Amino acid sequence: MADEQADSRERLISGTRELLWDRGYVGTSPTAILQQSGVGQGSLYHHFRGKHDLVLAAEQQAAADMQRSIKEAFAGNRSAHDKIADYLTRQREVLRGCSVGRLTADPVIVGDDQLRAPVAQTFEVLHTCLTRTIREGQRSGEISVELEPHKVAAAISATIQGGYALARAANSVEPFNRAITGILQLIEASTAHRRRTNPAAHDAVPAQRRRTSRSKNPSSHKPAR
Repeated sequence: MADEQADSRERLISGTRELLWDRGYVGTSPTAILQQSGVGQGSLYHHFRGKHDLVLAAEQQAAADMQRSIKEAFAGNRSAHDKIADYLTRQREVLRGCSVGRLTADPVIVGDDQLRAPVAQTFEVLHTCLTRTIREGQRSGEISVELEPHKVAAAISATIQGGYALARAANSVEPFNRAITGILQLIEASTAHRRRTNPAAHDAVPAQRRRTSRSKNPSSHKPAR
């Protein structure tokens, strides 16, 4: 019995996550949730006080999953350049948009402190990971020290979310791909300019770091679709 209850709760959350991603808060009606999850109305009100509580639980789970994925993407001993490039070019459902980021366009969610919190926390985790990685790259000589890490991190986040919007507007992944390639090229160009004007900075980069960067040229990446 306990297993069945846990299963019905998880199905409710999973179904709500999918509906939120595609329809937003208003479009995620209790009826739609029950149809999507395949459970009875009694189960919904057994586990949750109502739609708001269920949506919050679904948001929190989606945010936790995404935050864990972000942290994993920036973990390990790879170069800063590779961490950023790999994250930007990872597989995504571009035309569906970001499952968390799309909620920022939902007036109900952004107008509710509880519902907005998981979204804000997820963007903060991404910003922190990007900022830390950019600083690592500056220390290793991979990324120009003339760049301000927190501002570049914000630009990368904005590029991802803006790329989703452009892709959905065009009904094509190409605008997203171009945006991702463009931000990588801008970071590379800034570092290349610094190396031309200050060769000593390039000479100070460990040889292994330089080989890693050359072997993974962002312009050769095919951005995730």
